[in-house]
Amino acid sequence: MGYDPKPIDTTDVVLTPEILTLTERLAESAHDTWARKRLEDGWRYGSHRDDAKKEHPCLVPYEELPDSEKEYDRRVAMETLKALVALDYRIERPKGSRVEDRPAPLPDAAAPPMLDILRGRATLDLRELLAIWHARDPQAWARSPEPFALLGERILRVGAPLPAHDVLAVGLTAHPADVRLRQLQGLALARSGAARKANQMLQALFAEGHADSETLGILARTFKDLSTGAATPDERRALLCQAHARYRDAYGLAVVRRDPDGALYTGINAASTALLLEDKDTARQLAREVRGWCRQRLTRSADYWAEATLGEAALILGDWAEAEQHYTRAAALGRSNLGDLSTTRRQARLLLRRLDRDPSQCDRCFRIGPVVVFAGHRIDSPIRPTPRFPPELEPAVARALAERLAALGAGIGFASAASGADLLFLEALRAGGGDIHVVLPYDREQFRKDQVDLGDASGWGERFERILAQSTEVVVTSEQSAPEAPTVFEYANTFLYGWAKLRAEQLETELVPIAVWDGKPGDGPGGTAGAVAQWRAHGDRVEIIDLAKILRAVPGGATAVPRRASAVSPAAPEPSTSAVQTVMAMLFADAVGFSKLTEVQVLRFMEHFLGAIAGLVAAAAAARPPFAPVAKNTWGDGLYFVFGSARDAGRFALELCERVDGTDWTAHGLPANLSLRIALHAGPVYAGRNPVTGQQPDYTGTHVSRAARIEPITPPGHVYASQPFAALAAAQGAADFACDYVGQTPLAKGYGTFPTYHVRRLR
Repeated sequence: MGYDPKPIDTTDVVLTPEILTLTERLAESAHDTWARKRLEDGWRYGSHRDDAKKEHPCLVPYEELPDSEKEYDRRVAMETLKALVALDYRIERPKGSRVEDRPAPLPDAAAPPMLDILRGRATLDLRELLAIWHARDPQAWARSPEPFALLGERILRVGAPLPAHDVLAVGLTAHPADVRLRQLQGLALARSGAARKANQMLQALFAEGHADSETLGILARTFKDLSTGAATPDERRALLCQAHARYRDAYGLAVVRRDPDGALYTGINAASTALLLEDKDTARQLAREVRGWCRQRLTRSADYWAEATLGEAALILGDWAEAEQHYTRAAALGRSNLGDLSTTRRQARLLLRRLDRDPSQCDRCFRIGPVVVFAGHRIDSPIRPTPRFPPELEPAVARALAERLAALGAGIGFASAASGADLLFLEALRAGGGDIHVVLPYDREQFRKDQVDLGDASGWGERFERILAQSTEVVVTSEQSAPEAPTVFEYANTFLYGWAKLRAEQLETELVPIAVWDGKPGDGPGGTAGAVAQWRAHGDRVEIIDLAKILRAVPGGATAVPRRASAVSPAAPEPSTSAVQTVMAMLFADAVGFSKLTEVQVLRFMEHFLGAIAGLVAAAAAARPPFAPVAKNTWGDGLYFVFGSARDAGRFALELCERVDGTDWTAHGLPANLSLRIALHAGPVYAGRNPVTGQQPDYTGTHVSRAARIEPITPPGHVYASQPFAALAAAQGAADFACDYVGQTPLAKGYGTFPTYHVRRLR
């Protein structure tokens, strides 16, 4: 007989700030209690649950649990707190606690109680904001646009435009004419890279007579964004003219309202767009006015954007000495935020070019060092037969790395984290205050056992854990407990290089590869020799710290005798299938609006919609060079294509999106708004014959499901991609499209958050 749980009815319980605050603390406490009990009973960590051996993969600190496991603890904690409230218990702050976040009373008794939280000053992260969204009462929320607007604005504030778009879209279903919801959805679309769609929405608002500063400012931004991708100089100028007109209108309203923050942003953008349009008199007049607003803002406190705006204003006015002073102060205030520094430097370079000055003139103000991608040999194990990197060389290698990084002025580094050169590089960069980004090719615990621990008291394992805790980001590229094929290492190396290249391009700085290498072939796939060969194949100049030279400098180093007899390391287990693992790019898409088609329209869909896609496949195969999929499948309105490279997949996806959006489907008896959601991912998959269909080839593996998770959260009519896809596209030198970072986006079906990129064509 199955279990039929009958929980306490908590449907009327309001999620108060106290409940939201306590949920995470109780979830962590529940996990710690469970883990202690397991450990007391003799259980230990294991990559898979094994009751016979008493091993469990969740015997790790709470912060190291995957999001899917944390969600169980969170759900139990939240439902427990709600059950207490349902049983007439009260959850109150302890006496003496701070109460500044306590919500104000509701003026409208009919408004959803969740407004208390959204109107308050409490800081809520994305998970908490989404919890509010999922716990809402749809009928209560539908009465007013306010809860949708407040929540959408909060989600935008934490840098998640895609879920904000979804919230606002639901709100607009109930309140299609609400101006604030339409403004915010336009902003969400603009921040997610959908500038054209955002522009259309905001243009409609403007045409209706909504000429407020908020609408005008966002509308101006969309025109400016569109100008960067214009196909011709005339189109670019026309779009810049529109951007300038809207910025200037918004600035005028901010001046009337005595709003220094609004005047700062809209005024300097109005001035810069005027300069780009060669209207120097208007640009200078606006720049003089904006200086006054900046100084007013600086009377309150030191401020990065006020100093940066003063620098831009001085640049427009032709006073480079003053611009340099303000840019230098801004750089000092924003030294920890390379994104802001890069944005300001990019704008300064643009204006310097327009003023016929050397664009690198501003670089001495914004000292953004190179991005470093690194590879190096592991420290020798006690059983290595021939010395390559004996432990005695560690101080010399660490010193060489520190000196090289200091000479470069490097502030950002990308590497794996094996014992030896990897960890020495990461430690040296972190000691200098740099940001470190780590790539692990497979499961963290298994990687430590295989690539870090030496089976002695060397302390590399502790150093590994410490450096991962200090990392800005740690990415595990394959969801498996151990490598089953060399492809896993090669994929991790390519991802590492592409990820670093993307970051260098975002910051408009140099990418410098560094290797601690003896100049010889490595011990296995995905090693230092392979990384150096890949970098050189892309035309990069690799800085080599010559490990063989350092070894020769140590007395007796080149002939040192190993401490123990050599042994043959066990080979990685072969997969229990004849399929071969290879790195491929995958495209998932589905037709938006398919479920509403009539029976007759379904037949037209197959003939015309799928027929158009078949025509694109044929054209891609005939192109030179070809970019057609190597495998393709459909089911209903779903598409699944596999490509030999991320470069081919990105080009095909954009062609597909443009072909669908550019067709008048009403001419074929189909709805006018028929469109596609298109998602891209790249990773190691197994290629082989499907025994059921007998088709060749067929591709499967965990990375296929990753691509499928992105598609449901992609806005209709757009192409979105995973971080690995963006990295591999950069590594492969994709030149006809760009991948713009959107943010951490919650995936479908509760699979946690995922770094998401908008794919757009480069003109």
